[in-house]
Amino acid sequence: MSATFIRAIVRPPAGTFAEGQTTAQLGKPDPDLALRQHARYCEALRQCGLELNHLPANPAYPDSTFVEDPAVLTGHGAVLTRPGAPSRRGEVESIGKAIRPFFDDIVSIETPGTLDGGDICRAGTHFFIGQSVRTNASGGRQLASALDRWGYTSSFIDVPAGTGMLHLKSGLSNLGDHRLACATELAGHAAFRDYDVIRVDPQETYGANLLRINEHVIMAAGHPKLEAKLRVLGYALIVVDMSEFRKMDGALTCLSLRF
Repeated sequence: MSATFIRAIVRPPAGTFAEGQTTAQLGKPDPDLALRQHARYCEALRQCGLELNHLPANPAYPDSTFVEDPAVLTGHGAVLTRPGAPSRRGEVESIGKAIRPFFDDIVSIETPGTLDGGDICRAGTHFFIGQSVRTNASGGRQLASALDRWGYTSSFIDVPAGTGMLHLKSGLSNLGDHRLACATELAGHAAFRDYDVIRVDPQETYGANLLRINEHVIMAAGHPKLEAKLRVLGYALIVVDMSEFRKMDGALTCLSLRF
């Protein structure tokens, strides 16, 4: 079974959203469409049974709608990260304020560590920690130490360069029930040998970022092969359009902090 979630923190894209960082080369996002897609995403979270804590848009930080990167949340404590992109480090303070009412034990990643929440994939009591252009070895070790103190295990996964995967969860998702969805480049990793791995077609790698919440799986529209596989396996799917967030290197998991 997957973890049970009851609430999520979300923040809509600000008017400066198109000024954020991206490697996608898909053009500028349409701000009005991005807001509509975000509203639909929030509706999907509520459909999964979550109570939403809406933070105000923050135009000072164009990437701040991606609230997952500044924190890693567990059942026993939280970690405030130190994002790998220096321009995003100012986002951590407001996320810290948002989570403090819910967590008694909060630790922070310290220099020289860098860590983005998008590089952290939880599978039950185990955490896969991606080492990427945004998360370095020091940040990963600091997180692993905190997780160990809270009774969790962890392992490190190198995010292969040249694949277009910014974060580990760009190509890896936990579907619960000891099952993972993996991009082709990650699917054969030794760390996943004890899991039922769903290989995602190379043409649908973006779809590998899935969101299992309670009895539902939210997936990005436009990945028919993966959608068919998931329906055969019996998942209750909610399909949402993520086109404008994809233009800014964003995906489903990035847009909320779930706990």
